[in-house]
Amino acid sequence: MGAGLAMLRFLKAHPETYAQLETRTAAICAAAPPGTTVNRVGSMFTIFFTNGPVTNWESAKKSDTQRFGAFHRRMLDRGIYLAPSQFEAAFVSAAHTEQDVRKTGEAFQQA
Repeated sequence: MGAGLAMLRFLKAHPETYAQLETRTAAICAAAPPGTTVNRVGSMFTIFFTNGPVTNWESAKKSDTQRFGAFHRRMLDRGIYLAPSQFEAAFVSAAHTEQDVRKTGEAFQQA
């Protein structure tokens, strides 16, 4: 609980953190591979390997999970650790630097 309170105090004292997270997450998502749909809110995002919008379980399960698996392995090879399931979210944190964002964007495009 102490860590949570400390984080809330930090965010209250540094509201610019939210804008920083928004900018960095948007940059990463803009580099998503072709043929994908990215759903994002704040610093949380999910890449779906499907061309159409993903708004519920029915549209999400149309994703190409084999393609996601290959993408996930290629990202690991490049030092980017994402959740191993097509249906889990990724998070950008205040600890991620501009260099991390560039590296992730480049890895997205290469993978």
